[in-house]
Amino acid sequence: MLGAAAMILVAATAQVSNSRKATHRKTTKSAETPAPKPVPMPFQTGETLNFRVSWSAFANAAAVQMTVPEQRDLYGHSTWHFRAQVHTVSPVRSLFSIDDQFDSYTDRTTLETRQFEMHLNELGRVDDQVLRFAPPGQPTKMPGPTVIVPAGTLDPLAALYVLRHVDWAHTPEFGGTIYDGHDLYEFTARRQTMDEKMTVAAGAFTTTQVSIDLTEHQKPVPGVHLVAWVAEDDTRTPVLLQAQLPLGNIRAELASATR
Repeated sequence: MLGAAAMILVAATAQVSNSRKATHRKTTKSAETPAPKPVPMPFQTGETLNFRVSWSAFANAAAVQMTVPEQRDLYGHSTWHFRAQVHTVSPVRSLFSIDDQFDSYTDRTTLETRQFEMHLNELGRVDDQVLRFAPPGQPTKMPGPTVIVPAGTLDPLAALYVLRHVDWAHTPEFGGTIYDGHDLYEFTARRQTMDEKMTVAAGAFTTTQVSIDLTEHQKPVPGVHLVAWVAEDDTRTPVLLQAQLPLGNIRAELASATR
């Protein structure tokens, strides 16, 4: 259930570039490439979002907590540290005991994944993976083995936070690449409706609906349809996430938010 649910978190990559000119006294002008600046984001360190997840016929199947624990230097890269913790709850827990944690280290300048960690405890089986992303042909500062992915690739957790960076009022469509630890997908996120009123456990919101389509090897992923509703305010918080999947429908509703 969790691997499929994570795909709800798909969004677009974004990169920024900057240039300026410097003058030496009154004589020659020379072009400089300044150090790239971090992309402004609509959240800050310490934010906590809690979601209530329903699955198929189970109205309360799991609890998801998403946090921004820190900003940190990761092997020379300035990164955001995102974390998601997932726990099944009764009665689903009697069928599937799941206690998973996902950690993403996302570059603050390019908004691409540098490291993705999966710490899985499912049905008594424990599995820990640390995936370090590296574009082909580019030197990397990361130690140990790396996963070669296209430049700008995101993991599913980073994707949700990058989705909040997108100004959907002026951006009808974004596309990019996502790697979930097993498969590489191309995605297209399209704005569907705006000013949609919605009430969830966390309160009442005005939202923008975004539809997300996935392709693999240039073919649509069968039986998968993803939709996200994003708050139309300064935080661009994901209010509701829905997925129609072969294993059943998944719905993640915002229950509370702490800034």
